[in-house]
This record gives sequence, C-alpha cells and structure tokens, in this order.
Amino acid sequence: GVLTLGRRAFYRPTAILSERFTPVWVVSIAGVIVLAVWIGLMSYRHVGYSHELWWTFALDGNAPRMLRASVAVILLATAYVLLNMLQPARAEPTVAGPEELERARAVIAKSDLTIANAALSGDKRLLFSDAGDAFLMYQIAGRSWIALGDPVGSQSGAEELVWRFREMSDLHGGQTVFYQASGERLSLYVDLGLAALKIGEEARVPLRDFSLQGAARAELRQAHQRAQRDGAGFEVVPAERLEELLPALQRISDSWLASKSTGEKRFSVGAFTPRYVRQFPVAVVRSEGVPAAFANLWTTGTKAELSVDLMRFGPDAPRGAMDYLFIELMSWGRAQGYTWFNLGTAPLAGLERHPLAPAWHRVGNFVFRHGEHFYNFEGLRRYKAKFEPVWEPKYLAARGGISLPRVLVDVSVLIAGGMKELLTR
Repeated sequence: GVLTLGRRAFYRPTAILSERFTPVWVVSIAGVIVLAVWIGLMSYRHVGYSHELWWTFALDGNAPRMLRASVAVILLATAYVLLNMLQPARAEPTVAGPEELERARAVIAKSDLTIANAALSGDKRLLFSDAGDAFLMYQIAGRSWIALGDPVGSQSGAEELVWRFREMSDLHGGQTVFYQASGERLSLYVDLGLAALKIGEEARVPLRDFSLQGAARAELRQAHQRAQRDGAGFEVVPAERLEELLPALQRISDSWLASKSTGEKRFSVGAFTPRYVRQFPVAVVRSEGVPAAFANLWTTGTKAELSVDLMRFGPDAPRGAMDYLFIELMSWGRAQGYTWFNLGTAPLAGLERHPLAPAWHRVGNFVFRHGEHFYNFEGLRRYKAKFEPVWEPKYLAARGGISLPRVLVDVSVLIAGGMKELLTR
C-alpha cells in the first residue's frame, strides 16, 4: 500500500536480471554465503551429522532447517549468477552515427567556439535540441554521464538540453557531469542542483594585435628565428588535399606516441585516425621540405576562434618546432581574420591559494606544484603564458559530497580510454 502511494517516485526502468555482476560482487556474495554457512555449522556443531537430518521436519529441528536452507541458498545463488553470466553481453556505449554527425556540422558551422569540433571525433553521443539548433556531446563512464563543455548552439536550445540531459541521467540512476564548463553557462548548472569545481584555466590569445615585436616576445622571436635557420617551413594543408600526406602524418604520430610511451587519449581530444584527421585542415612544419610536425586545426565558421587538437612532432623536427608552429599559426589566423587563438586548458591552474580556500583548491594547488611525476602542470601553464593569453576559468559541474571522487575517476578513465590505460600511462 505504501509503495503504491509512492509509485511516482519509482520511475527508473530496471530489470534485476539485466544487471551485470562484477567479479568483486560475485566474490562478495560468495563470501557472505560461506560465512553464513560457517556460522550455522558452528552453531550446531554439537549435533551429529546423519543423512536423516535432511528429512527431519519438526518445530524444534533447527539444525536440519539450517542444512536445507544453506543448500537452497547456494543453489539459488549459483543459478542466478550463471543465468546472469550466460545472458548476451551488454552493448558498449553507443556513439553518434553519420547522420547525427552531419546534423552536428551544421550547428558547429555557426558556433563561436572551436571545442564544438570535438563532436566529430566519433567517440561521443550527441543529444540535439527539438529545434535542431543546439546539441550536447557526452559519454557514459561508470555511473557518470559526462558532457564535454557547454551545449553548442542557441541559448534556448542550451537551456532545454541541460535539463533533458539531467533527466536522462537521473532516469538511469546516473550522475550528471559537465566537464570543462565555462563560467558563462555556470548559472544553468547551478539551477540543475550541481556544484561547480574549478579545474583549470583556458588560454586564449587575441590575434588582432599579435606580433613578435617588443621585449615581451623576445623569447618567441628567437625560437622562431632558430627554427627558420634549422630549415623549418610552414603551410596549412586544406582537408581536401590531405590524402597524399596522411601516411607521413601517421608516421609522425606513431613516433610521437612511442617517444611518450603513451596511447591515444579520448573524449576531450581527438585520436589520430585517417577518418578523423581528414575532416580538418592541418598545419604542417617541414624540415628541409619533409613533414616533421603537424597539428590538425579546429576552426569556426564565424572566425571567432582558431585552435589545434592533435599536436605531434617526429624525431627529425627542428628545434623549437612547437613554438614555431604556434607562432606561424597565430600569424596565419590573424591574416585569415580570426579573432582568438585558443591554446587549450592548463589543468589545475588558477586555483585559489588563500588559507580559507575550499579543500579542492588546496589539494589542486599541491598537485599543481608537486605533481610532476604524473603531469607537468606548472610547466604547461608557464609555456602557454609565453604567448600572453587571456586566462578564462574552466569548471567541472557535478553533485558535490562523497560522490565527487568517483566522478573525477570516471572522467579520468573516460579520457584515458579505460581503467587499464589510466593506470599504465
């Protein structure tokens, strides 16, 4: 009766047999059963065993009841686990198909932010507004439903999408997460009941007045001149002319990954595949005419912003190849009429150092200063600071409290491409 009255609160679809037990769950259940049987045997150790015990039915026949109940529980648990294991394997998380990607391209063409191009990586799901003028890109890791950045498209579409995304994740018992959310849309996530956690700062260089003149740019000017003396050359290759260049880019990418002892990342960045790379123009640095470094370009149809995704260089790249690449790209972007060059996010940068700052800021600052073994946080921010960017905060919006560590793990696993990859890189 009470459950019937509260029926509206039980809206999540589920089926007990569709739930997959992990090895930890199986071992835990087996341990509980073994412990219960052991307690029963110890409780009736004074009763001598005989075959007649199985068929003894009496009000005070506790020992026979314990034996029969133990066997019944073991048989039922074994049958349930076997039935669960023999069901068809659960489908892997789906990703956007060709039709959805085409719909996304139409919205991306009108966007002012290059992160919208991440939807084309092929490893995310896409959720579109009813009007089709906005979309949200996301993927599922563990119980976390993780959206990358803000919704792309119109403001009205964004408001619709964040609530639909919240409803979808809640319907499936998941955690709603927005990774690399901007400060501009933070009020939307607060309205969802999420807490904002600063995770770093994004560096954006204004291109209108970009040049290598002046004392502040002396280091960049010297790096550029040195690369030119070493035989560096630069060109932007349009997507339609990439086919013959792809084998050389693949060799550079493979060499770079091997030198870093790492694999491709996922979700927040693209991975080198011919299908992905051939969608974009590519900036190429040549050494004595031979491709030695490259970066695929994320552009915006409005020319509000220009950025790079994959940045790879081979062993034959001239000294300072990345400096040279960025300098040439910014000059090229300015000539093409772009307003900003996005250097990407410096993780854990810009966290508050005040003694009364939240615990996350204190932990983040400690990792930022002393986490060189895992990632060169401080060095990355220092490198980007050479270009005198405007720093803009980036946030992770999620439920706070004890669920937050699990969310952070899920985000890390998603970007790494799996728990094994996260632990081995």
